[in-house]
Amino acid sequence: MSATGAGGPSQPPRPPLPLAGRRILVTRPAGLAEGLAALVRSAGGEAVVAPALEILDLDDPAPFHAVADRLEQFDLAIFVSRNAVRKGFALLAARRAAAWPARTRVAAVGQGTRAELLQRGFAEVIAPESQFDSEALLALPPLRQVAGLRVAIFRGAGGRRQLGDTLAARGALVEHAECYRRARPAEGARLLAAAWETGIDAVTVSSGEALESLFALAGGGLAERLAATPLLVPHRRVAAAAARRGARKVIVGGPRDAQTVAALVAYFGGAG
Repeated sequence: MSATGAGGPSQPPRPPLPLAGRRILVTRPAGLAEGLAALVRSAGGEAVVAPALEILDLDDPAPFHAVADRLEQFDLAIFVSRNAVRKGFALLAARRAAAWPARTRVAAVGQGTRAELLQRGFAEVIAPESQFDSEALLALPPLRQVAGLRVAIFRGAGGRRQLGDTLAARGALVEHAECYRRARPAEGARLLAAAWETGIDAVTVSSGEALESLFALAGGGLAERLAATPLLVPHRRVAAAAARRGARKVIVGGPRDAQTVAALVAYFGGAG
């Protein structure tokens, strides 16, 4: 005879969520961390947010405006990140009342950046469907035949040179519209140390710059523990940089938040 409660048959216990009991360090900049943190929590994990980078306004926006004030002259504008869209359009809004010139097409390195542009009313954005990086964008047909075209690249100060150098080698006339700068958070080392007081099961980083800043913030005291902790990265290039830093458990998840969490679930599922 089966056991029943007052309200009917008892229900079997639900299996634990896949990241239950796991503390995941999210190092995205403030304003970009919540999406990943929410997915970690939905999988049962504890998201510990400690930004490795801070996104700041330019000290001097004059070089940006020297390019942006001539948007009508450009055939293509490339945005390398969501920050480039947000900071770039904030600077544009403070400077020009005219609409975006119809002749200037827009492109994005990844789908997150593409979504930011679509939200601003662009009907068509050139962007790769997978492998969201400069190499994938450069492989698309509109970026292969660029001889004589004027191209503006919206990016952070001191970003990677490959995109602009490759387009210039293909005959494009390239100018950079640097619209923000990156810095190590003033409280970054303290937040990182506090996060590790009760243990971290895995660390996520979103870029090579974030990786370098994270190890710098860790310093000598936490560097060995960081190197021994599973590290989720978006790209093989960042994985190689992490290995050079001594990281011993590097997992390439992908640039999307959902890919990162899926990789975490797969890793800890295999780890038992």
